[in-house]
Amino acid sequence: MNQERFDVLIDSIGKLARRGATAHALNILEKMRPVEVAAVLKALQGRPREATFAGLAERDPEKAAESLSELGPEFVRELLEPLPVDRTLQLLAALSKDDAAGLVDELPEPLRTELLERLQDEHASDVQELLNFHTETAGRIMTPDFFALGEDVTVSEAIAALQKRSEDFEMSFYVYVVDERSHLLGVVNMRQLLLNSPSTPLRKFMSTDVIKVTTATDQEEVARLVANYNLIALPVVDAENRLVGIVTVDDIIDVIKEEATEDIYALAGVEADDRATGSSWQSVRSRLPWLLISLGTALLAAAVVNAYRDVIGSAIVLAVLMPVVLAMGSNAATQSMTVVVRSIGLENLVWSVGVRVIVKEVTVAALNGAVIGLLAGLAGWLWFSSLRVGVVIAVALLLNTMVGGLVGALVPITLKRMRVDPAIASNVFVITLTVIVGLVIYLWMGRLLLAK
Repeated sequence: MNQERFDVLIDSIGKLARRGATAHALNILEKMRPVEVAAVLKALQGRPREATFAGLAERDPEKAAESLSELGPEFVRELLEPLPVDRTLQLLAALSKDDAAGLVDELPEPLRTELLERLQDEHASDVQELLNFHTETAGRIMTPDFFALGEDVTVSEAIAALQKRSEDFEMSFYVYVVDERSHLLGVVNMRQLLLNSPSTPLRKFMSTDVIKVTTATDQEEVARLVANYNLIALPVVDAENRLVGIVTVDDIIDVIKEEATEDIYALAGVEADDRATGSSWQSVRSRLPWLLISLGTALLAAAVVNAYRDVIGSAIVLAVLMPVVLAMGSNAATQSMTVVVRSIGLENLVWSVGVRVIVKEVTVAALNGAVIGLLAGLAGWLWFSSLRVGVVIAVALLLNTMVGGLVGALVPITLKRMRVDPAIASNVFVITLTVIVGLVIYLWMGRLLLAK
């Protein structure tokens, strides 16, 4: 659906909801896929969104549940809390257990407890068990519905069992082979199952080199394994190697989106739950602490300028060109920092190659700084009719760009070595160090060449 048609659709549904004609709005949503319904609900605001979702939950609980799982955690409270508990139970029952656990986890404690008490016994126990695992681990995002058979089961028996019970499982692309105590022994994919003789037992051709994770494995590591080995699902075992669940590729896509969002927000000093359409007060609470830290670092830079105010007073041209030097150094630092943080996030950069990466980033920054410095120096010479001004701006830009490349690479690698998330802390340190060192270099050179 193109953007123009989508905007018209949102406008139409919004008007219908505001007029109380929810039934007409639902007639439109009925023809849409859950992910498209989720996009519509995201675009609506306030009461129209609540009324539209409540109507959809009553008319088509399954589509409402699937749409809610596509929306993200920030919408869960707003849409579920106003609903009757019985309606919410209906929605949770329509979802896979891992998705249901994710939604329940976002609700306030009294409502969460009531829902778990009133859910059907088996569904509730599985959801509660998932909630017992730490957040952002394989145990929390796995589904306990998987297809497993014994090693002596034949191909024909496996296919018959698969045909009979496939609807009970979220994904049946793999058959996991376990012993009588549920220990994971191997895995068989559908291709292997179809190409082997009907009488062949699974143990004859199963793969015993199974890529697996434990319930405590971080979800980022799970996503990395799925991406690296091109898997559709990944088995999850407990401390005794008993198969307890699988993480499916759709959940991995959600993890990748979530982690990428967290890293991007962290680099900008914004919390991951801050949204453009969210609460203004929540955004203030999220952003203000980082702005206060930035204010402190800016005051440090101001202190450096104050220490050289005699130089600036005697050569006012330094104040005119100061933003150029600081901006280019910060830009170079941001480029290096972004590349290094991304490499760390993808597990492509380890401490053993850190020195090589730092040297490479400084070299790139030096080459870029030489070109930029030469052009800026020439501009400064022509602009102010002073060769000394040109030299100051050229050399300062070269050195500050190199400092930016050095700091932008060194800080994230060092933070990673100290077991601190580089995405969270890099930006403040990198920009502060680059600006302060850049100011010292620039103003010291100004004093050396321009001050009277």
